[in-house]
Amino acid sequence: MKKITLLIAFIGMITLQSCTINEEHDHVDNDTIAEVFELRNVNFSYNSSTGGYFIYRTLNPQIYASDNILIYRMSDLIDSNTPVWQLIPRTIYLSGGDELDYDYDFSREDFTIYAGGTYNLAETPEFIYNQTFRIVIVPGYFSNRSATQVDLNDYDAVIQAYGINPNNIKSL
Repeated sequence: MKKITLLIAFIGMITLQSCTINEEHDHVDNDTIAEVFELRNVNFSYNSSTGGYFIYRTLNPQIYASDNILIYRMSDLIDSNTPVWQLIPRTIYLSGGDELDYDYDFSREDFTIYAGGTYNLAETPEFIYNQTFRIVIVPGYFSNRSATQVDLNDYDAVIQAYGINPNNIKSL
C-alpha cells in the first residue's frame, strides 16, 4: 500500500510541475520606457467662462492608466544650451504681492496646463505667451521608486533616473 501511495504522489508531482500560471496584468506596464515631449513657444488661451488661461493637448497614443505625467516649465535660460526647468504646480510671487500659479491635470487621453493668479494675467504677458514646457511620461512600472529615490523637482535627476536620452525629446 505504501508503494502505491508513493507512486501516486510521484506522478502527481510530475504532473503538477508541468503546470504554469500565466497571469496577465493589463495594469502593469513593464515594457514601456519613459518619454519626454516638449511644447516650445506656446501661448495660453483664455477661457472667458472660467476666467482662466490654459494649454490643452491630447496624448497620441494614450498612456496606460498606471502611468504618471510630470510637467516642467522653462523658467529661465542660463545660456543657449542650459535651460532652467521648474516642476509645476508652481506659485510665482511677484512684486506688489501678486501671485501667479501654474498647475496641470491629466488623464490617459490628454493633459491641460493652467495659469491663474491674484491679478489680471494679461498684465504680465511674459508668463502666458511664448512658454516652453516639458512633459515627462513616467510609466507606472517606475511608480514604486519615484517617490523615494528621485527628486522630482530636479528635471535632470528625473531624466537620468528613468533612462531618458535628452536628445530624443519629441515636440508636440
